[in-house]
Amino acid sequence: MTGTTQLTALEAFVAAHPTIRLTTPASPDFPAARRVFNAGRLAHPLAIAHPQSPADVAALVQHAKAQALPFSVRSGGHNLEGLSIYDGALLIDLRALTAVTIAADRQSATVQGGILQHELASKLWADGLGTPTGAIPDVGYIGWATYGGYGSFSSHWGLGADQILGATLVNPDGDIVPADEQTLQGIRGAGGLFGIILDLTIKVYPLPSLLAGAIMFDSTNIAQTITTYNKSYQSLISTSPLPPQLTLQQIAFNSPHGRLFAVIFTWSGSNLDEGKQWSEKIASLAPLLMNTVAQTTIPDWFAGNGALVPKTMYGSSATHNIRRITPAVAEVIGRNLAIMPGDMGTMFSIHELRGPSAVEKGDSVFASREPHFMFEVLGFVTDEKGREESERWAEKMAREIEEVGAGDVLPTAYISLFKMEGVKSQDVLEKVYGKYAGVVRDLKERFDPEGVFGLTVPALK
Repeated sequence: MTGTTQLTALEAFVAAHPTIRLTTPASPDFPAARRVFNAGRLAHPLAIAHPQSPADVAALVQHAKAQALPFSVRSGGHNLEGLSIYDGALLIDLRALTAVTIAADRQSATVQGGILQHELASKLWADGLGTPTGAIPDVGYIGWATYGGYGSFSSHWGLGADQILGATLVNPDGDIVPADEQTLQGIRGAGGLFGIILDLTIKVYPLPSLLAGAIMFDSTNIAQTITTYNKSYQSLISTSPLPPQLTLQQIAFNSPHGRLFAVIFTWSGSNLDEGKQWSEKIASLAPLLMNTVAQTTIPDWFAGNGALVPKTMYGSSATHNIRRITPAVAEVIGRNLAIMPGDMGTMFSIHELRGPSAVEKGDSVFASREPHFMFEVLGFVTDEKGREESERWAEKMAREIEEVGAGDVLPTAYISLFKMEGVKSQDVLEKVYGKYAGVVRDLKERFDPEGVFGLTVPALK
């Protein structure tokens, strides 16, 4: 069936389902509707469907299967490789599905599949509650959580995947079904491989207050500063283990005032005085430029974070998980940060997996469970002209980290940052899921034997 024929059939189907809105390539809204975070992804979908209810999503899957029409799914569209859109495929956009229902006991909430992180966190905040999220407001929550979910609260409550209690899916037949325990194991780490996730039921926690901000260090000699900070940090935690309520993220970025090294500080405990004492300890680990840690709200926190990250960029990422940041690794990081391209999109950050996140869980396929640091090397730019330089910088930095930290680099990597382009599907599975690679493939074959959900992350063809 040709694309024109498929589009005609799709338009006839939508005409009979008036609650589904369709954006076709002929629409003036199409360029904005197909836009994703990675502006270099130039795929041209057949059309974009905007379902308004779970029943609409189910009907779309039934139609697509009957017409042998490939389709992909998006919410935030923040996949770094732009893998929510494909040439000639239907794009099912879930952004209308954003409801949050808090359980009567205030220990869980059911969250629909199109919600963004800041929308979920702000709704929970209004009820004095929180749950792990990342720090970027317009990332789709479901994708972030189901593929692992490192973030600003993971040291306190665990990864995003660890919060998942239940899920409702559209299966390959277009039926709405609850996920069984086997499928939930796969969803906790392998996301949308097994169907369109209509909603997740997740754990929520009391969050009456928040202390957060950036601790910025003198970056005149950024290589020396990051070496000093990491040496001091290792000394600190050897005598004063960090409390679980504290999550730290090292970050280097380009500001209007030049290249900066900072630590993103998040304190989700109720004792704000204790949190302030910890902010002062962290601020003392290297020459200080400014400490902005203060009591804030979730909406204001997300707004501040969002101002630092461009809405679209060109490029690709690199990543490693590493057990420890030795002086040699810190030296490689610092040396590469000193030559980091000056575009606002080029960044580097370090997440630390510790506490409840670093505990083996048999009900999840997320494999990187031993304590480690996850490196996020973002070879992105806001102007496509600098793309190659930034990508080369990211690849060089990742390669040198792997070489000098060979004994400490874990065999597994974080899927949301791992560059899958050109890598065989089995190699992606083994790199991302390690000992659970076979479990993921077996679950996929059991749940979706015909490959109806073929345009997934990762692709298993």
